Amino acid sequence: MSVAIQREVEQVDVFIMGKRYQVPKGLTILKALEYAGYRLVRGVGCRAGFCGACATVYRKEGDFRLRVGLACQTVIEDRMYLTQIPFYPAVKKTYDIEQLRPDADTILRLYPEVTRCLQCNTCRKVCPQDLDVMRYIAAAARGDIAKAADLSFDCLQCGLCTSRCPAEISHYNVATLARRLYGRHLAPPAPHLTARIRELTEGQFDKEVAQMRALSPDQLQTLYAERDIEPEELVPVSKKDED
Repeated sequence: MSVAIQREVEQVDVFIMGKRYQVPKGLTILKALEYAGYRLVRGVGCRAGFCGACATVYRKEGDFRLRVGLACQTVIEDRMYLTQIPFYPAVKKTYDIEQLRPDADTILRLYPEVTRCLQCNTCRKVCPQDLDVMRYIAAAARGDIAKAADLSFDCLQCGLCTSRCPAEISHYNVATLARRLYGRHLAPPAPHLTARIRELTEGQFDKEVAQMRALSPDQLQTLYAERDIEPEELVPVSKKDED
């Protein structure tokens, strides 16, 4: 008969919403919250650092500075004080992308606060994706929409940049506008996408879609696993070189 050996796990103190809890050392903030008994309905998403839903403010004991991070990626430390920001109330303008021009006038009209940028680089330092936030805001302000869209492409919209900005710029909303302007007005059209949309509109795949809708979830999963994948020779040479 084998005897299971139970090893004692080192515990650390964390303070959640001001209340002290003991949790196992090495957990992420997200797992520590759940270990402490919190049922997370908001402020949690992919758990892999991709969605930006779990922005968290924390402070270390003896350090006056407020720090921020994603709860699913930041590992707890002993005597850490923390609280989550499930939503950051930043300025977000509404607009009709079809009526906008991809230029500086559009950016400055909708988000004039970009002109208040102090070039302090705090936005970049706080970004969990290590994006060059200050540079893409500068690009957007001068009307270089393509550069702003490119530099902000991996933005998670967690809001941490805005939470630390002394100029109160809604960086991630400016970035979203830049990417939408680029995609709608500047990016070259994709001929194959246009052709496929036309085929869908004409109903060329109605039969196949009806057959898929009649399948069970298990059958759909099998169909997906056995799907034809684009041949390697169709991948651009430059992409192969990057990989």
